[in-house]
Amino acid sequence: MSIRTPLSDELGIEHPIYAFTVHKEVAAAVSRAGGLGVLGALRFSPEELEDELTWMDENVDGKPYGVDVVMPASYAGAGIGDLGDLMAQLQSMIPDEHRAFVERVLSEHGVPPLEDGEQVRELLGWTDTTARPQVDVALTHPICLLANALGPPPKDIVDLAHQHGVKVAALVGKVEQALAQVDVGVDVIVAQGTEAAGHTGEVASMVLWPDVVDAVAPRPVLGAGGIGTGRQMAAALALGTQGAWTGSIWLTVEEADVPDVVRRKLMAAGSRDTLRTRTWTGKPARLLRTGWTDAWEDPANPKPLQMPLQWFLTAEAQHRIFRSENEELIGMPVGQIVSRMNEIRKTEDVVRDMARECEETLARLQSLAAERV
Repeated sequence: MSIRTPLSDELGIEHPIYAFTVHKEVAAAVSRAGGLGVLGALRFSPEELEDELTWMDENVDGKPYGVDVVMPASYAGAGIGDLGDLMAQLQSMIPDEHRAFVERVLSEHGVPPLEDGEQVRELLGWTDTTARPQVDVALTHPICLLANALGPPPKDIVDLAHQHGVKVAALVGKVEQALAQVDVGVDVIVAQGTEAAGHTGEVASMVLWPDVVDAVAPRPVLGAGGIGTGRQMAAALALGTQGAWTGSIWLTVEEADVPDVVRRKLMAAGSRDTLRTRTWTGKPARLLRTGWTDAWEDPANPKPLQMPLQWFLTAEAQHRIFRSENEELIGMPVGQIVSRMNEIRKTEDVVRDMARECEETLARLQSLAAERV
């Protein structure tokens, strides 16, 4: 038995489980298990993304998969089309006070500097200029879904995807954003509650999902934010969505390339060990609470910069933190579902357990309704 929705039937997937991940091994495993793996393109150059998607083509056993890009509707340096000019402009916009603060935090925690000749890529997909080449690469592969975050994708990108027979999805945190996505022709709205990891709004899933479903009907909506079990997936379906958009739950699967120190922190964390902060990219995002986020949240210290300046400022610092495996500072985006991420499992087992528990939950609800009749 499998749960089918109109959208899952259109995309040719067995289970309405949509898995955002930056790890190709996880995305491929989800697709092979009957869900839809969606590979995040953000951290890859166009050349690297070509290699990642070629690998996906060869390892999904012919099953559908998708790609996620980030094309923000607003950011510092918007309108600068030349990458060299954009990088130079962004560098000039970072205050010396912020640079000194970052170095002070790293020094206080004993994080060593870069080694001689070591370089860090500071900017990949956080702008329209850098994301467009990623879209071009993605559309040369047999993807079935192109997802975007941080605002409506440009209309020409939506049209281009449609010309390739690819549906476009976009993440929203409030009804007004969902309506804006509809206006540019987005096919699937991902209503993401504040419980979610990464960039997320202020409205909780239980309220947001039905509000968005009603506002954009009959356009399909996926529920996101706090989903990591079949019972939560069933709740999303009960509120009118056509499936579950998931992310954090894939950080503790066997196939995810996550440092052991981070895995330990994730598996020990509770739902209150996350916070919504601008310290990652400059836009509100939910992260694991660490000494790094505490330093930025201290009102005595500088405030985070606008996107993508904050990422541009802190990319080297994050590289150094991860390289040194500094336990107090190291962290990553994760949602409140982290409280249930307390064991390492295979990706296919997570997909099948979610689908099974969702079916059992829906069957139990049907039996309760039948008993009352």
